[in-house]
Amino acid sequence: MFTGIDEVDWDSLRHAHGSAEDVPGWLRALASADTAERATALDGMYGALHHEGRVYDSTLACVPFLFALAAREEVADRGCIVELLVSIGGGSGEDGQRDRRAWEAVRAGAGVFAALAGDPDPAVRRAAAGALVRFLDDPPRVLELLRRWLPAERDDSVLAALTEALGLFVQRYPAHADGALDLLAEQSAPPYAPGRRLAALGQLALRAPGRLPADLVPAAVRLLHQRSAQRLPAREFSGTDTLVRRIRRLRPSDEQGAALLRTLHGALGDRVDDRIALLVGQLTSPDPVDRCNAVWMSAGLFRGWRGAYDGPVRLLGAQLRTDQDRLRDAAVSVLAELHALARPAADELHALVAARPDLWTHRWERSSPTLGGPLKALARSGDPRAVPPLAQLLAGPAAPAGLGFEVAHLGRAAAALAPALRHRLGRIPLASPGAARLAIPLLTAIRAVGDREAVPELLRLLSDAPDGPGAWEEIVGQVIETLAELGAAAQAAPLLRPLLRTRHAAVAAGTLWSADGDASAVLPVLRGELTRADPGLRRSAARQLGRLGPAARGALPELRRLARSGPARERIPAACALWRITGDPDPVRPLFRAAWTADARTRPAIARCLTAMGPAAAPLRDLITEELTRPRRHTAHEGAFGGHDIPDDEELLRTCREVLAGL
Repeated sequence: MFTGIDEVDWDSLRHAHGSAEDVPGWLRALASADTAERATALDGMYGALHHEGRVYDSTLACVPFLFALAAREEVADRGCIVELLVSIGGGSGEDGQRDRRAWEAVRAGAGVFAALAGDPDPAVRRAAAGALVRFLDDPPRVLELLRRWLPAERDDSVLAALTEALGLFVQRYPAHADGALDLLAEQSAPPYAPGRRLAALGQLALRAPGRLPADLVPAAVRLLHQRSAQRLPAREFSGTDTLVRRIRRLRPSDEQGAALLRTLHGALGDRVDDRIALLVGQLTSPDPVDRCNAVWMSAGLFRGWRGAYDGPVRLLGAQLRTDQDRLRDAAVSVLAELHALARPAADELHALVAARPDLWTHRWERSSPTLGGPLKALARSGDPRAVPPLAQLLAGPAAPAGLGFEVAHLGRAAAALAPALRHRLGRIPLASPGAARLAIPLLTAIRAVGDREAVPELLRLLSDAPDGPGAWEEIVGQVIETLAELGAAAQAAPLLRPLLRTRHAAVAAGTLWSADGDASAVLPVLRGELTRADPGLRRSAARQLGRLGPAARGALPELRRLARSGPARERIPAACALWRITGDPDPVRPLFRAAWTADARTRPAIARCLTAMGPAAAPLRDLITEELTRPRRHTAHEGAFGGHDIPDDEELLRTCREVLAGL
């Protein structure tokens, strides 16, 4: 296995952490009889020789020895070695030339993968199936190997890997695809087992939708239920609740089944109605493991795609009645991310909150309490039945610090909580390093409930603020915005004027103007902020100038410069301000059109501006109409923007409908 290993000048080779002198020890440890030693060596190789997908000269030098290890049956954990070889050969590091050499090095040894088709270790065969297609550069031979391998294989996990390998073959070798597609079509029908048929249907959906049966979704649901009836029951985790146990409990206990359905969902793509029907079939399975897998898959569907989700959400709510913690916790976790879309499950959420006060909060070991998932989901849905339990928590000694963020989703319906919120805000020690963590959620809630009686507390926060940078810097802007929204700008004016010389100048200036309408006092400040190096400060200044309207005409030169150059996220606030100041939509509409297409994150701000434009927005009607027909959420165009991608997209859709109504 290690012939020639000492002839390699490892000291002169490099990996991610420097000299490769430690690599021979790792290679030898991979052949150790000690499990921990093998695992440590494998971790070392991934962390140094293949760090973040990169390859190094030492990585290339390892490839022959890794192949030698993979070929020896007496070596344990060879499946992991084959997976490492596949990763090295297919990596995407920054050095393109070296990556090509790695691919060629693995391809040169790919005959080993063919030999591993008959290996006694299923983990080795499973890893070899895809490796064979990726690196053995002889399509007819590869297809024939797969054709002979399939009827001889008995391990379900290897059969799933072989089916996936056939799909990969179709993708890599279109000229030879017909034979692989015939094999997939054959496996998708009786007499093959339900799991095997599901796997084949998923690959056909990905690679050759024209070969799918007309009743794909009902057929897939039937196969899922049949497969589940044949599966042994999963073991439940019990004992003291720890973070590790909770993570294990939330993970699917049937990873293979989850993978089969994920493939099918992914292949269906923008066929949202079909995916909803498939999800409904999963969520109504008699098997709780199928339903748990479905709950997690629903999260990806909801997050990435728009659709009529009342039915699936009600079925998520039905999972809350289960006595299985794994399934209930999964459903709660997904419902908490849906915000208003969770309303069809509100009755079930309320029933769980009422029956289980112990779930109102959750505390990890040695950590502060957080708001429990059921109550969080109920509050985020906007259901006023969340108010009484939230009131009880606020009255207690250890209310979760972020509770105010969830109260804010209830808006004016949470007005009864205003005194308790105000009281907690007044007790925050301003010099404490944790002041921002405590104050910002409360300020968010006070704005949402519109508590004007909190104005004295807000003024206290401004007047007693510690000097200099620190945690307080995070709070000042929030306090000013809260005062402005509560209509208390005039009362705050003496405290706001000194802030015109700080990083909070823009929001302080806008609030002062709303108090006395004296543009001459704040316009120079806002114009100066437009030239700041910080893009966030420039955007804030542009938004405040838009509030001034025609009184901000003196800032038009700076705003026009900002609207002509820079990233779209800066140009759009400037363009909106230009329209609000001049009332002329012609110069800004082309910018809106270009930014709408180029950067999906600008769409909410543009849509809000178009709503204010009314009939003047008519030339951009096509953008709004097209947005309302798109199945993909705007927050999914560049990946998820954050934890609020669903409510942000739903808000965009509501605003777009308002735009059309105003034309």
